Amino acid sequence: MERIQLGRATSGQSGGGLAVNFPSSVLIAAREDPVHFQRRVLVQTLGSLYAQGKLSSGLAAQVLGCDRREFYRLLTEYGFPVLDYAEDELAYEAHTSRELAARIPRP
Repeated sequence: MERIQLGRATSGQSGGGLAVNFPSSVLIAAREDPVHFQRRVLVQTLGSLYAQGKLSSGLAAQVLGCDRREFYRLLTEYGFPVLDYAEDELAYEAHTSRELAARIPRP
């Protein structure tokens, strides 16, 4: 069975990297080309690690070769929360926002 290898690390990368193999039947079933599949797997994996608090947005963006703004856009596109406030933090932010908005002079 033919296998597709994703995430080949070059010797210049620190830490050596990790390679993950998928059978080519996965690409056929998903109807995806290897480049798009690799990108999707990376975003899903990095997004999951970020959502769990195990990875910073800066490192995830660096791995993907983009800036943080693009990483946040990708998180949204793939259904990950960009801001994940606890209920009390969200209430505090809402209260603070209302207070600040009340200070803005109205014409």
